[in-house]
Amino acid sequence: MQKRRGISPVIATVIIVAVTIAVAIAVAFWMTGIVGLFTGFEQLQITSIYDDTNGIYVTVQNTGTSTATITDIFVNGLPSTQVGLQVELQNIQGNVQGDLATGGITFPAGSSATLHITLNNPPFTVRPGVSLEIKLHTAGGKDYPKLIVLQAYRTGG
Repeated sequence: MQKRRGISPVIATVIIVAVTIAVAIAVAFWMTGIVGLFTGFEQLQITSIYDDTNGIYVTVQNTGTSTATITDIFVNGLPSTQVGLQVELQNIQGNVQGDLATGGITFPAGSSATLHITLNNPPFTVRPGVSLEIKLHTAGGKDYPKLIVLQAYRTGG
């Protein structure tokens, strides 16, 4: 009669370690997927920017998965309070609401609106041919800049 023998302890240890590593990798991928489902992110896109004699129009869309709040708008690096910036919401799609003076303009995920911007007594020249950098700053700390060369808008200064 032949004597039966089991596998050696070294091979058994290698198999156990390999299975443990495979299970750990599978759990890590699964956890990454779960975290991705519950973690939202903000992502604003400036889909158009133009001007006319009444002001500058910036169309903004939130393509992220969570609400984004614009807390300030910078023009040529200066905050809204230093350039006398006023904003009026137009062409609202979704529940976009708020005001810069009262905590910010909120854009829920998937929403969009046009910001009609006027400048009152900015410390720089605003007339056709001048380039302005418009930068939207959010509560999440992100900045969304866009450059415009004015075609028609001018201020009294």
